[in-house]
Formats: sequence, structure tokens, C-alpha cells
Amino acid sequence: MITRHINPGKKKFEWIDVIKPTAEELKNIAEEYSLHSNSVQDSLQPEHLPKFEWIGDTFFIIARVYDYLSPRDADTIQEISNKVAIFVGKNFIITIHRVEQPFLDAIRSKHFDAAQCASPNDLLIKILYNIFQSFISPSMTLETELDQLESLIVLKNQTNAVLRKLYHLKRKAAVCLRILRLSKTIIDNLDKNTSAVIHQDLREFYLSLDTSFDQTIENANNLLNLYISLSSQRTNEVVRVLTLFSVFFMPLTFIVGIYGMNFDFMPELRSPYGYPGVIVVMILVTASIFFWFKRKRWL
Repeated sequence: MITRHINPGKKKFEWIDVIKPTAEELKNIAEEYSLHSNSVQDSLQPEHLPKFEWIGDTFFIIARVYDYLSPRDADTIQEISNKVAIFVGKNFIITIHRVEQPFLDAIRSKHFDAAQCASPNDLLIKILYNIFQSFISPSMTLETELDQLESLIVLKNQTNAVLRKLYHLKRKAAVCLRILRLSKTIIDNLDKNTSAVIHQDLREFYLSLDTSFDQTIENANNLLNLYISLSSQRTNEVVRVLTLFSVFFMPLTFIVGIYGMNFDFMPELRSPYGYPGVIVVMILVTASIFFWFKRKRWL
């Protein structure tokens, strides 16, 4: 579906929005606006990563917007984001996408139809700003989930149940950060080639998102290290308890083993005080080990 809109402001330029285009539709648009064939082919590939190309008087941008309908456990670029291809010329801007993007409709009704876009470059800035803005909500959601996982690990000791969730959280944050860093080439090239196109607010907004996801990944790594430390601590505690039991029973087992051999020439076997004597010795050995452990503060 192709929709065309004319800017109602002083400077007339056209916005062509293309949804689910066919090869024939793109071919006609490419011929009408003299678009490069390779760029047109790139706009048809749904898995394409963010990029920027400057071809003559037209530049071509591929950006990726966060998909709020993606599965909760999605952790790849193609699963959590949708591609938006943008061609920008002197008197036109073309947006191409395979699925409906509500933010484009909002920009059209709020800014474009209200004559608040003086040029295609101004409209591009608003589109890019909204694309980056789509990553705010997942960033906040990931931070909230990370805090919940930390509480489960530290306070409730539910380490096994949250390990898989922690992995998916870290993976999703890393994918979002990768998308943003691949998109940095768009901001850099716009800043280099069209000084009026990029606004400082857009760059600062991008940097805040980059920092937010980077911090989320760092917190996830710290939480993962905490998980490993707590698991090791619990394992060490179990080993310590088992070691204490073995130390207590090892000398007692040794004594029992000697008197269980039943040789004829063992004087204690015939002594009427042999049995209580051995019991006393075993008690003294156990008490000595206990007080020695207390002195070493191992108990």
C-alpha cells in the first residue's frame, strides 16, 4: 500500500509511505524518484541491519524500531525489531516498512499535517527520534525485571528458577544495545553530510539510551556473578558441614574398627572395664575435636 502526503507548509515536499511493498511497486517508485537499485533491494530485506548510504543528492537509511508484539523470550535482532527503510531527497521522503508503524501515523497527524516540518530533514529527525524512543520502554522494563531477579536471588534464594530469566534479560539488552550502536552510523553520517539535519537533542537522546542498555548489561553481569558466588557459597557450606561430620566420626570409626577385629590376644576384650573405657575414650576424643574447632572458630 502506497500513501502520498504533501507538506502543507511554505516549502512543499512529499512524504511517500509504503507498507508491504511488492517488487513492482518499489520498481515504479525507484524510477519515479531515481533511487539506486541496490538500495531498493536492501529495502526489501527484512533482516537488514541499520545502515546509512549517501548516493548523489539522496541518502538512504535503514533503521530498526522495537517491536512491542515480539515474544517475551525473543533475543535476536530480527525477533525484537522491525526494519524501516528511508529515502530522503531535496523535496521528498520515502518510508518503507512491512508492518504498520503507529508512530509514523502519529508523526503525520501531529507534526506533518500541522506544517511543523519545514523540510524532509526535519521530518527525518522526528522519525529517527521516535525510532530511538521505541527503546525507552524495553529499557525500563529490563531494569525492573533485573531488580526483581536480584531480590529473588539474594532474599529468597530462588537461584535455579531465575537463571534462565536472567540469561534472556541479558541477551535482550545486548541485542537492543547492538541495534543502537549499529544505528550510530546514521547519526554520524547525518552530522557529517547535513549540518542542519541532526539536532544535539537527538544525539544526547541516543547516548542516554546507549548508556541505559550498557548499564543494564553490566548490572546483569554483576547479578550473574552474584548468582555464581552464592551458589559457590552454598556449596562450600555443604562441604564444610560434611567435613565437620567426617572429622568427628573418623577417629570414632578408627577405634571401632580396631576393636572389631576380634583377635584373641587383645587384653581389653577380657577386661570388665574394656567397654566403658572405650566409650570414655570416644567421648574424650569427640570433646577434644569439638573444643579444638571452637578455638579455631570453625563452629
